Amino acid sequence: MARARAKAYKEQSFDQLRGLDGISDNQIAEHLKLYSGYVKQVNTLNQELAEMLGRGKASGKDPAFAELTRRLGFEYNGMILHEYYFSNLRPAADPMPSSSSGLTQALGEAFGSLEAWKTDFQAMGDMRGIGWVILFQDPATDRLTNHWISLHQDGVPAGFKPLLVMDVWEHAFMRDYKVTDKAKYVEAFFRNVCWQTVEQRLHEHSAIRPAAAA
Repeated sequence: MARARAKAYKEQSFDQLRGLDGISDNQIAEHLKLYSGYVKQVNTLNQELAEMLGRGKASGKDPAFAELTRRLGFEYNGMILHEYYFSNLRPAADPMPSSSSGLTQALGEAFGSLEAWKTDFQAMGDMRGIGWVILFQDPATDRLTNHWISLHQDGVPAGFKPLLVMDVWEHAFMRDYKVTDKAKYVEAFFRNVCWQTVEQRLHEHSAIRPAAAA
């Protein structure tokens, strides 16, 4: 039986990340190495699972098949969420989105005001624990909501579109800040948000693998 071949994902580059305010180039370089590992793991797992299928080993009773299948969700979402995170950052960013933007209007409808949304988002980022804080759009209602995601694959609302993704795992900031200073990292994150990218995501028809920012 011919082996199935899995199409490989390509690692994206994020050259726009140099010179961020409060997030050092060394921190970003280390973080990108971790992202690279996710891409490699996704490709390896996809290929191994394809080969198991080709050998007739795709069975829920096979411990190796079950473990690889469960692991794939963690590695895949780790890859994708990091791509959203890196691509919604840039140096010399605007402090907040334009008051006349569709994003500001949508956040106002969902949270009462742009400031109330930011307070909520930052408060989630300041919580104890590792994970992600993500602003999502519900495709059924267009409503915007903030969500806490622990492990990459746990808690992501199915079909929702990510608009703004903030990594609050310790690897995202501990070269620059103490673990007890996570709030300072959250503040630095907001000084580097590319609101134009977030606005663009708002108007996209569906959630897709984000392209690296130019």
